[in-house]
Amino acid sequence: MIISRELLDQLIEHALADPANEVCGVLSVDPGPPAQAVRSYRATNIHHSALKFEIDSLELLELWQTIEGEGFEMGAVYHSHVRSAPYPSQTDINFAASWPGVEWIIIGLGNGEPEVCSYLIVGSEVSEVPLEIVAAA
Repeated sequence: MIISRELLDQLIEHALADPANEVCGVLSVDPGPPAQAVRSYRATNIHHSALKFEIDSLELLELWQTIEGEGFEMGAVYHSHVRSAPYPSQTDINFAASWPGVEWIIIGLGNGEPEVCSYLIVGSEVSEVPLEIVAAA
């Protein structure tokens, strides 16, 4: 996925705004090819937890409808890992089963400086996919 530095900075800023809890949201994309991230949408972690996140199903549906209404696709779910590196947990893998083809962008805060990685998760198979960071258009 291609993502602007400005948009990536928004995700990191969101993670740093509540470093004690996992934060979450989604990205809309212009599917391309190549897929280009267009906008981030913050969501509420209903667990307010450092150990897991979940977006309320009604909020997720509303976000999906907004994105579709703007002519784009929901291309990524993002969230932070407060105490660990940016790699999908088993909970992430289980949640991803409902969203085939959607990338999982994780902002890891466990090593001091934010680290960002993106993954495709199919079944129990996790594959890292590159984020191509570009200057804003």
